[in-house]
Amino acid sequence: MSIRPVKRLIKSKPTLEGAGVHLRRAFGFGNTSDFDPFLLFDDFRNDVPDDYLAGFPWHPHRGIETITYVLAGTVDHGDSMGNQGTIAAGDVQWMTAGRGIIHQEMPKGDQSGRMHGFQLWANLPSSLKMMEPRYQEVKAAEIPLVTDDDGTGVRIVCGSFWGKSGPVDGIAADPMYLDVSVPPGKRKVLPVETTRHAFAYVFAGDGKFCNASGPLAVPTEGVGWADTAPPSDAGNRSLVLFDQGDELTVQAGEEGIRFLLVSGKPLEEPVAWYGPIVMNTQDQLRQAFTELEQGTFLKQAVGD
Repeated sequence: MSIRPVKRLIKSKPTLEGAGVHLRRAFGFGNTSDFDPFLLFDDFRNDVPDDYLAGFPWHPHRGIETITYVLAGTVDHGDSMGNQGTIAAGDVQWMTAGRGIIHQEMPKGDQSGRMHGFQLWANLPSSLKMMEPRYQEVKAAEIPLVTDDDGTGVRIVCGSFWGKSGPVDGIAADPMYLDVSVPPGKRKVLPVETTRHAFAYVFAGDGKFCNASGPLAVPTEGVGWADTAPPSDAGNRSLVLFDQGDELTVQAGEEGIRFLLVSGKPLEEPVAWYGPIVMNTQDQLRQAFTELEQGTFLKQAVGD
């Protein structure tokens, strides 16, 4: 068994998206090969309604999947296929854009004004970029929670873990998407397949991701810490990118730690990306935007 060392520690950065939604981006719109098959990760936790209510009005997607996980508040959504609904606290929406979809996502806070959640983009392989679009909407009660003897809890959104399988299936990148809580002071070893790229995103408490004896790796991206004093732990809004290995170790801090653990098999395909459309070549990308201009972006299902 080999422990995955920490490759990079990244603090998510403030950005604006949609019609003026304030959020934090951990990665995306750069060289994302270390995260392949994942393209982007946004943390849209916010307690100020004016910072998120403008939402994400109608916009297109092609060639990707978007995974939205809500912790507090609700998100109303609708799309060009006639789907509409609301995802609430603990719910997940897994949208496969495939050959093309136009949709909107409008966040609404809870009674305290909180709108908390995350969105992850996963790439589709070239063979599936023009597949029929689909939705998988999963309610909180459908997501299994597995609790270990030491109190560690894992919500399994997608993939198999500790003998249980998540409700989301048929996903191209065969991802594992887990919501992990480790109690204060506990050290936990979690398995991750060697062939996968993997990252953790901390959103409560703090902890150290390392092997049993070694310290955290020195961060290779500017994250506001002096080079001579590498961070001793990963706290709220920190993304930890892991190197190769078949398991990872986390030591929870005094308040415990809660994080998303995401992994997937890399596609290792060329990426041509502009805004909400991700293809394999620049010609395919130009074609998509030409179709948007000409009103031919949305394709009819075979047999319609």
